Amino acid sequence: MRGLEGRTALVTGGASGIGRAACLRLAEEGCRLGVFDLNEAGAEETVQQIVAAGGRASAHCVDIADFDAVKQGVESLQADTGAIDILVNNAGWDAISPFLETDFELWKKVIDINLYGPLHMHYAVLPGMVERQRGKVINISSDAGRVGSSGEAVYSAAKGGIIAFTKTLARELARSNVQLNTVCPGPTDTPLFAEVAGQGEAGAKIAEGLKRAIPMKRLGQPDDYPGVIAFLASSDADFITGQTISVSGGLTMHG
Repeated sequence: MRGLEGRTALVTGGASGIGRAACLRLAEEGCRLGVFDLNEAGAEETVQQIVAAGGRASAHCVDIADFDAVKQGVESLQADTGAIDILVNNAGWDAISPFLETDFELWKKVIDINLYGPLHMHYAVLPGMVERQRGKVINISSDAGRVGSSGEAVYSAAKGGIIAFTKTLARELARSNVQLNTVCPGPTDTPLFAEVAGQGEAGAKIAEGLKRAIPMKRLGQPDDYPGVIAFLASSDADFITGQTISVSGGLTMHG
């Protein structure tokens, strides 16, 4: 895709799942990667895979819920690369439970990671993009933020907030030549899905129920998403901003 060679991309949650797949694809397209994750070993493994394929990358152990840690991580990456051209906010977390059976501590953790985390990343990275009058942001939300998801009320609220936040910043920064768009995965076979759905028979029943509901009759795989992420990060998408794209095997179809 055009315009990715030599760019620096920062991907949060790059230690596994969709984040790792996005890192590998962007590196294949010629980007230098900054891999942010609390799972330092996983982030290093992603970097090793990129380097083994001839790419360039660095791992950064960062808790996106901690604004000071985000600032330090961004400053470290910028010191090495000079600029951050692409930001992919992918890191997320949830635990399935009916809302009335949850408590404040769970709400806070979900919101800190899924809403405040991306806000921290935007606040740290966007000033450089505005100064250079160039930048791409791809926020990984969820179809739960578009249509809701039973047992994920607070997660859905946070992901819906990211969609609205992205649209607002896309309007605010359009004249600065910074494009922001949102990708909404459907149910996807990742380590987070396994953690949220649970192990054993219960988890298998949830997975099978979701497969039946998806027109394409399968869960998403991490490799289903890097293509659209790379496209939105590329020069081919220079006139696309403020959009929300579901990648869900047809589970949700918005006009």
